[in-house]
Amino acid sequence: MAVLAYARNIDTLSAMSGAVERIAEKHVGLNILPQHYPYVADALLGAIAHVLGDAATPEIMDAWGKAYWFLAEILIGREEQIYEAHAAAPGGWTGWRSFKVLSRKAESETVTSFDLVPADGRPVMRHVPGQYLSFRLSVPDHGSERRNYSISSAPGNDFYRISVRRIDNGVVSQWLHDSVSTGTTLDVSAPAGDFTLADPKSSNIVLLSAGIGLTPFMSMLSALADGQKLPPIRYIHGTRTVQTEAFNACIHDLASKNLISADLFYSRQAPPAGDGTKNVTRHEGRITQDWLRTQIDPSATYYICGPDGFMRDVVAILKEAGLPASQIRYEFFGVAADEKLVG
Repeated sequence: MAVLAYARNIDTLSAMSGAVERIAEKHVGLNILPQHYPYVADALLGAIAHVLGDAATPEIMDAWGKAYWFLAEILIGREEQIYEAHAAAPGGWTGWRSFKVLSRKAESETVTSFDLVPADGRPVMRHVPGQYLSFRLSVPDHGSERRNYSISSAPGNDFYRISVRRIDNGVVSQWLHDSVSTGTTLDVSAPAGDFTLADPKSSNIVLLSAGIGLTPFMSMLSALADGQKLPPIRYIHGTRTVQTEAFNACIHDLASKNLISADLFYSRQAPPAGDGTKNVTRHEGRITQDWLRTQIDPSATYYICGPDGFMRDVVAILKEAGLPASQIRYEFFGVAADEKLVG
């Protein structure tokens, strides 16, 4: 998708800055190095030639090769900067670092949190709320796996917390839930990602999530709650039932302290009998496009995380309402097949 976007924006490469930063952060999380790029070139250019068939003339393939390597050099340069920043940061590191599971906690019937501390006992790099950790995992009977999980804890120097939803037939999520316990060692790379809070004093904030998409918002809310003179913060979240609703106590606590207002949607049950928490409104059903259209705050910056279809719909509605790209931020972990999300 990035190479295609490069070709389409050959005369306006500034349009590629967001995609370049997103890819570079993902590559750093997975410890991609310059020597890996020729393998990608062979696979990608071979795929392009296969799809083009007879149209893949030497001149055409030479042009695509130049496009790939031009973009690769940009990414390699940016990734080197990020690696250097990680190495220089207090508690920072490059490559894979061993972490031990300090504790685990069930946040709902489907979500479990894992607190992770460095096996070497040294401090960790303070993450920026919204960033994620990448993992190199060895799963019995499945071999080596890579996964990214948003950090759900507040920034600190001692530990990270990730919160993982059990997925039916999910190789890694089921292994984490069923087999990873206190003392288990995991290989982790330094915090990465550009889905972070802009200047929180510059505008109102709307956090819009569905399912496990709430995890980066837990880190953001923890950081915001420690600040002063908070902007208005609205939290909108969709889940299936009360039993699948993670971090419920945290959201109600923040709402009761007038730090946020919350709209909670339950797609598979009527809203439970309320406990009277102020600033919390419960809804039956999903977060619908029609409802969202009636709730848009043109002055707010929107942060969105959830399933691909949910994010695509929300982004489309916000753009339809005239919000500029600078006020629409989202985290994307899926397969890079949706140009509207990865562009």
